[in-house]
Amino acid sequence: MKIALCHFRVGETDGVSLEMDKWKKALEQLGHEVIFIAGSDKRGEAEIIPELHYQYAINNKIVQQAYGQTEYPWSEEKLRGRILMVAELIEQALLEIIRCRAIDVLIPNNILSLGWGLPAGIGFVNAIKKSKVKAICHHHDFYWERDLYAHPNHKMIEDMLKDYFPPVHPRIEHVCINSIAQGELKSRHGVEADVVPNVFDFDHDLMKVDDYNREMRREFGIQNSDIVLLQATRVVERKAIEIAIDYAAALEKKRDLLVNQKGYNGESFTEKSHIYLVLAGQSESPEYLKKLKLYALEKGVKIKDISSNVEPERSENTEEKKFSLWDVYTMADLVTYPSILEGWGNQFLEALVAKLPVAVYKYPVYQSDIEKYQFNVLSFGHQHQSDNNWVRVDEEKIEKAADESIKYLLDADYRTKQVEENYNTAKRELSIDGLQKMLAKIF
Repeated sequence: MKIALCHFRVGETDGVSLEMDKWKKALEQLGHEVIFIAGSDKRGEAEIIPELHYQYAINNKIVQQAYGQTEYPWSEEKLRGRILMVAELIEQALLEIIRCRAIDVLIPNNILSLGWGLPAGIGFVNAIKKSKVKAICHHHDFYWERDLYAHPNHKMIEDMLKDYFPPVHPRIEHVCINSIAQGELKSRHGVEADVVPNVFDFDHDLMKVDDYNREMRREFGIQNSDIVLLQATRVVERKAIEIAIDYAAALEKKRDLLVNQKGYNGESFTEKSHIYLVLAGQSESPEYLKKLKLYALEKGVKIKDISSNVEPERSENTEEKKFSLWDVYTMADLVTYPSILEGWGNQFLEALVAKLPVAVYKYPVYQSDIEKYQFNVLSFGHQHQSDNNWVRVDEEKIEKAADESIKYLLDADYRTKQVEENYNTAKRELSIDGLQKMLAKIF
């Protein structure tokens, strides 16, 4: 079959784009021909529909009018008109691509679930209905999972969300990335969906030390004897990075157990060594980042924000050397993953692939879909309190995780056994080969 993977963007490091690359590889291994349809593509491989671009100006205004606060609200009639105007442009462009490229199956990724692209959702559904194409919608996030999209400003938008996000049609099937979303979809729309979790391409040895990243610690003023706790996620409130600060503070109080001890990597932690919490992901909430830095200062935790030096690809074309996210894992001793809400957990899986210990908060999808694999993790528990978007977990959980971390930092044999078990389990269950087997049952 000729299959088109569709999203607002491709070739970037957001979770959806990365998963589409893996689906393309797995589907091609199954003998299908696969193309991309998107609003932007840094690699130049995709069929481009400009109105799908994630920074398309009119859609940004529609999002603001439909969900946000605005000083100059549009009338409902004007808002509907703008949505349907852009939807028509997307529908016609998509129909032309379906015809010219003889597409058999469309796979819209988040286009028919999140509600961010209202014109895109309507345009896709209309094109599917007017053509003979089949669609398998890959849902990474639903609008009801996000506060912004779950409470639109108009009843008209509520109706659009119910009718198109996702649509119910005989030629449209559905795939979710976790069983919680699968159950909610069944409850709300009465439709069945397959579950296909996020996976990793183990064929690419991306997280290795080489000449490019060998001196990475030195570039950021970090000594080899220092300890690096890596927070690889974007900086947004639901990542609950304040828990990672509490954990770093607890580990700092136990530094006497580390001083003058030979670490797992042969380095000795000294009186002058530091414990750093390194933030590698881009901040999407400046106020939250500012609050985190003040909290770290209050708790005596040293933060290194290296996000401005981390890009999708390595680059030395600018004045500063840019590292990829894969490079960042090579300088870490431990990974923190305190998110309270995730659709699956890409950075958690990446930490397993990097053979690094992970300190994790067991968010709902972790409990429902990941815990069954019995990965060896440092746990922050599965219960939290939230006050004005600031998260707390039981101090005993933090202390226990910090206590257990000492063994990971000092005992090389123990550490190797734990992380190798994690790696082998992830490779067996969550690789491209695993994805291929899952997709073979769907296509």
